[in-house]
Amino acid sequence: MIESLLVANRGEIARRIIRTARRLGVRAIAVHSEVDADLPFVREADEAVCVGPANPAQSYRNTEAILAAAASTGAQAIHPGYGFLSENADFARTVEASGLIWVGPGADAISAMGDKINARNLMAAAGVPVAPGTTEPAADLTAALAAAGEIGYPVMVKAAAGGGGMGMGVAADEDALRTEYDKVRAFAERMFGDGSVLIERYFPRVRHVEVQILGLADGRVVALGERECSVQRRNQKLVEESPSPAVSPELRERLLAAAVRAGEAVDYRNAGTVECLLVPGTDEFFFLEMNTRLQVEHPVTELVYGLDLVEEQLRVAAGLAPTFDPDALSPRGHAIELRINAEDPKRFLPGPGVIKTWVEPTGEGVRVDSGYVEGNTVTPFYDSLMAKLVVYADTRPEAIARARTAVADFALAGPKNNLPFFTELLDNTEFTSGTYDTTLITRMR
Repeated sequence: MIESLLVANRGEIARRIIRTARRLGVRAIAVHSEVDADLPFVREADEAVCVGPANPAQSYRNTEAILAAAASTGAQAIHPGYGFLSENADFARTVEASGLIWVGPGADAISAMGDKINARNLMAAAGVPVAPGTTEPAADLTAALAAAGEIGYPVMVKAAAGGGGMGMGVAADEDALRTEYDKVRAFAERMFGDGSVLIERYFPRVRHVEVQILGLADGRVVALGERECSVQRRNQKLVEESPSPAVSPELRERLLAAAVRAGEAVDYRNAGTVECLLVPGTDEFFFLEMNTRLQVEHPVTELVYGLDLVEEQLRVAAGLAPTFDPDALSPRGHAIELRINAEDPKRFLPGPGVIKTWVEPTGEGVRVDSGYVEGNTVTPFYDSLMAKLVVYADTRPEAIARARTAVADFALAGPKNNLPFFTELLDNTEFTSGTYDTTLITRMR
């Protein structure tokens, strides 16, 4: 097993990784920005290094500062968490070139999946279903209009280098495409340094279903079930559950097999997620993208499979066998995750501030992965996620009931928060019936 691990992230995911590292006897090293010095993950690490000011470019994305921290503390490995540098192939290469262990997939796999057009083409060649779309970037508006004419409106306009729901727009006709193409291209150039644009069929009513994969040290790729992620605002997830209430046993078999083929196509190692769009009522699904990292919503998979995915990541990175038998995976029960964000519950706009009250719910089947405690300040410099409230029960109705109680018991004051939204959602008949899709929040609002 790895002996010392630098966690190149912050907040709840850094705290989460540190918890597993310490349980395994691995020395945990935190890096932090100046404004994060008082957060729990810094105190809970065995050692902590300040890597710069609040601006992520000068701290959590500062590769030189992070590598210097690894060298000064004698770290053997780096875990990037999610976001920041987690899907940066150049950083992964640099880490390994420095003689350190990278806790994630190989840089080539990250590169292959980081470009949405290249990823689509690779998946199609591997027999993974992809939605109708361009096989090369739409070089200009004329090319985009021609592609949309062949695909059929409405179309999705995507930044090829984008991710996390960023850099996307929907065009219902030519006039809208003219606007969206320029908007997405400008955003992509500004945010990702790559203005390449993909045109793809847009499905007005879809479900967002993803499969957790794990590429083992011996070369095998295994699928650890699916997660339903269709409760979204601005194309970003708020709720995840496993298993998906929309997936039948026959569809699950096809979905998981496709995800394994996707991983095998890029010689995948470590944890990753194959995201798909599922057309309601048809059992038809299409590859969306592959996230080459640990996902925010990994706890629901952990609870249903009885695993610690961070431990499995560390074992793969160390060249060790998994803790489980890949040929005898047996999911059980139902898990739901609610993302507790510092944002208002109506428009979902950020609302940072000092946490005056923070009392987490407890009890059977309740888990809270949090990045803050009472007295901390949620700053405007980073994502608004404060905690993940995760519940587990034998059945979906029991899990929903447990989630209702946990939300009511979560005492939180100071920053704006979306707990009132979850109170509303958990009583919404469309959600409780399991028939919802990605437009649910739009109809609720």
